[in-house]
Amino acid sequence: MISLDYTLGFQIINFLLLIFILNILLYKPIMGIIEKRENRLGDADAEVRRLREEIERKLAEYEEKARLARREAAEQAKVSIREGSEEAKKIVEVARGEIASLMDDFSIRMDGEIAEARKILSAQSRTISLEIVGKVLGRAIQ
Repeated sequence: MISLDYTLGFQIINFLLLIFILNILLYKPIMGIIEKRENRLGDADAEVRRLREEIERKLAEYEEKARLARREAAEQAKVSIREGSEEAKKIVEVARGEIASLMDDFSIRMDGEIAEARKILSAQSRTISLEIVGKVLGRAIQ
């Protein structure tokens, strides 16, 4: 059986002293290490959240810039197409003007050549008709 004597007091004092020493030597240092670890993990989590937010923000900025660049490129393409179309119309109009001018020049030149050919043919036709009449009649006519 257990007797209650002075050894029980020593054991209680020994137990309390052991708790005090272990608290100083073991419990507090381990709790300090755990607290530092939790602080570092909390800081790391905060840094991860901050970096994620920054990545999302930069991704949104990049997408906005890409969208604006695509829109600007499309507008630039439309402007280029319009300018090319206008330039083509100008070239066609100039070509039509040149064609009309060339047609007029050709018509004038052709009318001149036709008039010259008529002069030559009328002079030759008189000579040829006199020769034919002379051969048919058998004598020369002048």
